Amino acid sequence: MKKILLGNEAIVQGALEAGVDFVSGYPGCPSAEIGDEFLKIAKENGVYAEWSTNEKVALEAAIGASFSGLKSLVNMKSFGINVCSDSLLPLAYTGTKAPMVIVVADDPSCWSSAQSEQDSRGYAYLSHIPVLEPSDPQECRDFTKLGFEISEKFNIPVILMTTTRVSHQKMPVEFNKTNSKPQKIGEFIKNPHQFSTMPPRVLEMKKELLEKLEKIKAYAQISKINKISKNPGSEKFGIAASGVAYLHTLEALKELDLDIPILKINLFYPLADKTIASFIKKLKKVLVVEELEGYLEKEIKIIAKDNGLNLQIFGKDLLPKTGELNTEEVILALSEILKLKIENSKFNLPASRQELKIPRRTARLCEGCPYWHIFPVIKRIAPEGAIFGGDIGCNMIAGLAPHSMHDYLFSMGASLGISHGVKKSVSPDGPKVISLMGDGTFFHAGIPALINAVYNKSNPLVVILDNRITAMTGHQQNPGMGKTGMDENTEELKIEEIAKACGVKHIKVLDPVNTKEFEDTIKEFLDKDEVSLIICKRICKLLEKRQNSPSQIISPD
Repeated sequence: MKKILLGNEAIVQGALEAGVDFVSGYPGCPSAEIGDEFLKIAKENGVYAEWSTNEKVALEAAIGASFSGLKSLVNMKSFGINVCSDSLLPLAYTGTKAPMVIVVADDPSCWSSAQSEQDSRGYAYLSHIPVLEPSDPQECRDFTKLGFEISEKFNIPVILMTTTRVSHQKMPVEFNKTNSKPQKIGEFIKNPHQFSTMPPRVLEMKKELLEKLEKIKAYAQISKINKISKNPGSEKFGIAASGVAYLHTLEALKELDLDIPILKINLFYPLADKTIASFIKKLKKVLVVEELEGYLEKEIKIIAKDNGLNLQIFGKDLLPKTGELNTEEVILALSEILKLKIENSKFNLPASRQELKIPRRTARLCEGCPYWHIFPVIKRIAPEGAIFGGDIGCNMIAGLAPHSMHDYLFSMGASLGISHGVKKSVSPDGPKVISLMGDGTFFHAGIPALINAVYNKSNPLVVILDNRITAMTGHQQNPGMGKTGMDENTEELKIEEIAKACGVKHIKVLDPVNTKEFEDTIKEFLDKDEVSLIICKRICKLLEKRQNSPSQIISPD
């Protein structure tokens, strides 16, 4: 069968074909469609699926499923692997019982990210977990299945590393039809020898893990996971590429009408060093094409040195270390290495790399968004010199014009942790500190910071913007809604009750449209000597519109 699919949709298809039983994750662009799609089709395909409260919990839930004999898949964006790393590293030591694939989606150029331009491939070295890098939706489907196969063969989790362009790319994908099946019931069989990382056993586990990686490396070389377009013959120049950078390389070669040997590295970790050495041994020059960090370039230089090979290896000296890679950048790199004379007009190339930078439109709030009522009021009522802590979600836009309120923005829930540190560091008579946070972020990472501020006698004003949905990532459910990701009724966790249990004494729930009440509450709470909390509760305008609109079925005819 063949169908046009997004990369994320192809991952779902590959997981279904692999027989996945359990899916967990936390929504974040560019990976959110994976969880969204599974939640739509989970019941009919005998799959349990959930949006977890954060990525650490999502991974731990999948670990529990794996230890109970269920095939599991975890999905998250790049920063999610930071959150789950505390449990990711010991998972490599224990290994899996049933296969597990962990999808991590990076975002070069930060199209939908505010924290950093992270290259999550670095976690391969830290965790010693195998990493596969697909280039397109077909490989997303194929490599998801391959990931489950490797995981099952070696009892180890496998990371499927995508990027925005891979996740949101569309193409016709060949796949096998899957039939509906009943939900599998797992069984947890006690095995502390495998599942518990208590020392001294943990040291034995690390040795076993490193031995396992050598077996995976040998398997990669025998099974030819990595692909060579053609073996180097009389050519003295070759290219090594991975991920979506491989597609940019193919386009560049087509534009320049060049036929150059390419080594496509699909298994980023552990690297099949013998395959790489065999490819480069006859070459005098190699260009390594990859996005962001020059991990492959460094590895190939080490392999060349270890094998006594004398050749020039190009990479980040000619290609950018920041931003998404594109075909034009690869053309420029090839022209410099091969001393080609190219016409800028023919290839739509800029006169210099600096001219590649195009002004980007900044984000803004949707029309009718309740946040339009919140930011101006806070800014107007806050005393001169007030410090504003920003957080992840729609409230990030408070940092942009016309609001321009953020004094710092880091990660999920960090606004309150940093605000506490500021309050404890400045004079008691110093500036007021106001921490902004969304409802989804509060459940994800805000609760520990709130407890810390109360416990350590701090007094920032916390404003939680509760729009009744995890909005920015595509309107996913969160624990404050009374619905699970599979649309089942569940306990509606109330932020005010959680805050009260955390020891917050000054709490007010209000509708920010009631400007007078909002203004008076801000003034009152800014004078408190303890943590105070305002919960601005008003439904997201897009969600309200969808709920109030009758369903419309549009005929394809």
